[in-house]
Amino acid sequence: MNRQALPFHGIKVVDFGQYIAGPAVAMIFGDFGATVVHVDPLSGPLWDNPANATLNRNKLLVKLDLKSDEGRQQALALVAEADVVIENFRPGVMKRLGIDFTALRAARPDLITVSIPGFASDDELRRDWRAFEAVIAASSGVFTDMGLNRVLMGVNPSFSPLPLSSAYGTMIAVSAVAMALQARQGTGRGDHIEVPLASAVMEGLTYNSIKIEDYPLRYQTQREQEIERRRAAGLAMDVSYDDLQAFLDPFYRSYPCKDGRSFYVVCPSHKQHAKRCLKTLGIYDELIAEGLREEPDTYLPVDEWTSDVSLGVYPLPKYWADKITARMKGVFVTRTAAEWEKIFGEGQFPGAPHRWLKEWIGDEHAKAAGLMIEVDDPVYGRMTQPGPMAWLEESGEAMLTPSPRRDVAFPAALAALRDIEPTHPDPMPVPADKAGWLEGVRVLDLCNVIAGPHSVSYLSRFGADVIKIDPATPFFDCWNTVIFGMTHMRGKQSVLLDIGSADGRKVFEALVRSVDIIVWNATDRQVKSMGLDAEGLRSLNPDAIFCQLDCFGGVRRGPRTDYLGYDDLVQAATGIMLRFGGSMQTPEEHAHVGTIDVMCGFGAALAVAAALYQKRKSGKAGRARTSLSALSALAQMPFCYDYAGRAEFNEPSGPAARGYDALHQLYQAKDAWIVIAASRKDLTRFKHVAGLEMLPGLPSGEWERTLETVIPTVSAAIWIERFHAADIGASIYNNIETIRASSTRSADGQPGIDRGTYSFSTYKDHPSGHVVTYLDPYGVRPADAKVFALPPAEKYGGSTRQILLALGYSETDIGQLLASGDVSESWSREYLPS
Repeated sequence: MNRQALPFHGIKVVDFGQYIAGPAVAMIFGDFGATVVHVDPLSGPLWDNPANATLNRNKLLVKLDLKSDEGRQQALALVAEADVVIENFRPGVMKRLGIDFTALRAARPDLITVSIPGFASDDELRRDWRAFEAVIAASSGVFTDMGLNRVLMGVNPSFSPLPLSSAYGTMIAVSAVAMALQARQGTGRGDHIEVPLASAVMEGLTYNSIKIEDYPLRYQTQREQEIERRRAAGLAMDVSYDDLQAFLDPFYRSYPCKDGRSFYVVCPSHKQHAKRCLKTLGIYDELIAEGLREEPDTYLPVDEWTSDVSLGVYPLPKYWADKITARMKGVFVTRTAAEWEKIFGEGQFPGAPHRWLKEWIGDEHAKAAGLMIEVDDPVYGRMTQPGPMAWLEESGEAMLTPSPRRDVAFPAALAALRDIEPTHPDPMPVPADKAGWLEGVRVLDLCNVIAGPHSVSYLSRFGADVIKIDPATPFFDCWNTVIFGMTHMRGKQSVLLDIGSADGRKVFEALVRSVDIIVWNATDRQVKSMGLDAEGLRSLNPDAIFCQLDCFGGVRRGPRTDYLGYDDLVQAATGIMLRFGGSMQTPEEHAHVGTIDVMCGFGAALAVAAALYQKRKSGKAGRARTSLSALSALAQMPFCYDYAGRAEFNEPSGPAARGYDALHQLYQAKDAWIVIAASRKDLTRFKHVAGLEMLPGLPSGEWERTLETVIPTVSAAIWIERFHAADIGASIYNNIETIRASSTRSADGQPGIDRGTYSFSTYKDHPSGHVVTYLDPYGVRPADAKVFALPPAEKYGGSTRQILLALGYSETDIGQLLASGDVSESWSREYLPS
């Protein structure tokens, strides 16, 4: 397929980025058809890694000396041709080099400029820090809030090599630029967009950082209860990995199989998944005979239940968790992990074998679906690289054969940009009030769990009007719906509707006809059965954009395309859990809720924005796609590739991992843990660090021992001051609770985009009746466009009546629909069932 069919064909991008986030944003635009020129210093890229082959595909690479007059003028000549300019240096660096985004945009209001610094430009404390990935992660609580397992095991802090800050920053920035581009089609105006990486990673941790006061006991897991017990008794957190297994839910854990490979089951909190699992394993009937129950209404307070247990509710009480786990263990060892994968996939309940990343890169499904693709790189030869992060169904095939990176001289780079017909729209008068990029856009959200509904909540902060449909009778328990929904239901109207009934279907079709965009996390099979495939939607609303998210989907279909799955399942299938745990015998989920989910949500927003741009440009409504599996590659970008002669897959792994090497890892100071993030190029800088002046003169084999001996003699704060004075990356290991406590204000109707790197708001009058503290919707900071502060999530069903009235239903009609159960105004008496 011709690249001219891709939605951003004709868009011109100049990429000054280094490391991951900046180049990745430009890479994704290149995948979507843009012409991209990447600028490196004369010495080459600042990060020497084979991943650059992926990050710079579909790009022309030119080397310029931006510190010279000639290089600066050449850079400005490239920028003069661009629609989008990207940089990810510390605030102020580009301006000092003579590339002033404010001045450039004053001369060209249609230009879109993007800055992706480590910390916010208005963060006086941190803005000038040398913000390597580990520094951002440590400062933002990533390494000290690594989940309940690590707390019980006493592993704190805990290092992870996943570049989460860059991954979240990439998807937030690229989706924001895509929204700005589609808005520019109507207004003629560009924007300047700042996305601080530390703010982006906090957005990725939004489900981990929410605080709900008086959190009901029914949602507390066995692990949480054990942590509280040990803290109250003053006991050490020293649980071994094997002993930790006793605190896990049977439907949310790994099981050894006949072939020695572990299989991860993720069936909690859905009405049917746990039941299907037990029936398939052949142990459902015996457990029911022994007293296992299924409560008809788990949204009642637990003291009104007829039993102390209900299958399909998370977490299960310990007695039943232990009993079910023991039975499941006995069955799993009778088959291989591959056999179980097929059984679970075809049975439509989620589970997957644990695989190493190298196995996933060469996996039959990954290659067949286009999740892994082949590129002939000029340096490494035939390479396996990640496929596209998002795509449109009608043009995705063209994204599977990207051009390899190509070094060119400046004249060739400039000519390539000038050969593309300019797309600069005519500037229009600036309105008195700022407008959101998506104001007037209507969205129908059919999603569940995290990735899908989070994507739509993200769209709403830019002005989209959202209606969220959920079943009249819930499929998921309230741990999954209400707890997660307190975050992703913000900015939405909620209607509860039985789409499967005749009258419910009529309401559904009326809603489909009323919107511009429909978003659903579902498999191809589910989409077709609901009549939302291309042919079905054409008959309902031919102008609507349909966005689909799923677990294993790619541009093409593969053997596991229709298998169900969640974030944790993709972590198992793509090697994240084995890396985090360290071995096939000790797999461990990367502990942050939404590690891949939230990233995939931003991927869906990107796909929607690309489809909106295409529609504004050509009138053609597209079908947008992304998947959890596609985004797992971005989370593993530094090591997600293969080629003949590749070095071992030896990135840091397991709970004992402390970093990459002696100059880039965590150390215990006198009073707290710190991280140092430096390379061999930075070694001479240590001559200016009091107490470590000798380090550059020592053999490399003595660096770690010296640092481990000297750093504990001085407080963490003093070390950080010394390292920053020498311009060495370093940070104290922070935690989310401390960040939240120091960065929270009473909700004031503002999105927090002007409050530095970290910003939270407390809602004392939250409709749940609880005091709730949220992370602000602040990761995207446009200079011109408006970002809306999202109101607290209303109770599920809170807008059912209002929406039906808007569709023309009378009060009598609504009463009949309520009486028949085709619609509902609530799942429970309490917002958050106790």
